[in-house]
Amino acid sequence: MSEKSLEELEFEETGVTRKERWKIMWASIIGYAMDGLDVLILSFAMAAIVSEFGLTLGEGGLIATYTLIGTVLGGYLFGIFADYFGRVHTFSLTIIIFSIFTGACAFADNVTHLNILRFLAGLGLGGEYGIGMTLVSETWPAAKRARATAGVAMGWQAGAVLAAILAAVVLPDYGWRGLFLVGVVPALLAAWARHGIKEPPMWVKRKEMKKELAARKERGETLTAEEEEQLEEAKKFPLAHLFASPSKTVTTLSLTVMTSVQNFGYYGIMVWLPMILLKEHGLTTKSMSGWMIVTVIGMIAGIYVFGYLCDRLGRKIPYLIFYICAAAMVYIYVNLGTPVALLFGGAFLGFFCNGMMAGYGTLLSENYTTDARSTAQNFIFNTGRAVGGFAPAIIGALAQSHGFSAAFALLSCVYVAAAVNVLFFIKDTRGTVIR
Repeated sequence: MSEKSLEELEFEETGVTRKERWKIMWASIIGYAMDGLDVLILSFAMAAIVSEFGLTLGEGGLIATYTLIGTVLGGYLFGIFADYFGRVHTFSLTIIIFSIFTGACAFADNVTHLNILRFLAGLGLGGEYGIGMTLVSETWPAAKRARATAGVAMGWQAGAVLAAILAAVVLPDYGWRGLFLVGVVPALLAAWARHGIKEPPMWVKRKEMKKELAARKERGETLTAEEEEQLEEAKKFPLAHLFASPSKTVTTLSLTVMTSVQNFGYYGIMVWLPMILLKEHGLTTKSMSGWMIVTVIGMIAGIYVFGYLCDRLGRKIPYLIFYICAAAMVYIYVNLGTPVALLFGGAFLGFFCNGMMAGYGTLLSENYTTDARSTAQNFIFNTGRAVGGFAPAIIGALAQSHGFSAAFALLSCVYVAAAVNVLFFIKDTRGTVIR
């Protein structure tokens, strides 16, 4: 008897062909790119919006805050929807909502209307990350799972780059309204990319199992103890799975700490470093573009390497390495003095601080069952996003009173604390056969 090919073995494990897996991953990458696109489009448009509506900087900042609130709530809501009604259907719904209300922002006639539309667009945007990561995790083999979710994580960077290109081309001639209108086009591409994608076989089987066991029990048949347990677990409200036992609660809280640190570090660094480079190191706006490009390249490289290490070394060791290195790089970077050091230091900063994005999709998927996987992804990551939303204010306040070096020293300590959290409270789930 001839040995089975790798492709045949992977199909036996996932029930999905290689072609289908890649289509799912590309759809998820494009979906998560909408997240990066949206954040950067608002950033590029903000000055023009503030000027047109005569807003203060604080009022302008509230536009981003309303978007973030919508994103977090949408993540919670659509994560649960995806576990109940299917990943693909919910995925498509989120992009439709995002597309409609992003385009509608172009027609806002005052800041109140814009805030409402940004909130509604955020609702659709919030489901993208968790549902895309869930789809990829459930259709890629365990040996390649971290690299696959790393690919999805790179989507955010692609969206950020696309936003910069669109802003350069559209903003000068068509203004911020034109930018939001054109921003609908990539969203429609994301919707098209999902055409023909089927629900993951494990989700379908889980729903069929629940339906069959419930029907048998209704007919008065006696279920085995194992079947009773399976039915009770499947009927449980998805969010309840995250706190089903003391050990699971500890896992959920520890993972939330990790995603909070990820978002806190990202927003704290990316909001304030440009100002540090401009004001304290005398870089020009033109040279800032070079810094941004090098930093994004470092982020992409870090994501790729982290995903590779997760599949080779397990889940804990790469996180420990990257957290400690991120803590060191944040402190070192803010104390660099020459333009060349700042430029190349940005690549290493992005490499370690953002490379960890590669692992969350996999780690979260492997700690929860199909009944609650999408809920876990979106609840935990978007809670981290909510915590991270406070980073610019906290870092700014500390910098105001003690200087940026002290503020970023605190950020270094946050990364060290996250490493301790991983060391003691996170299990290595590499090789987990998810169900």
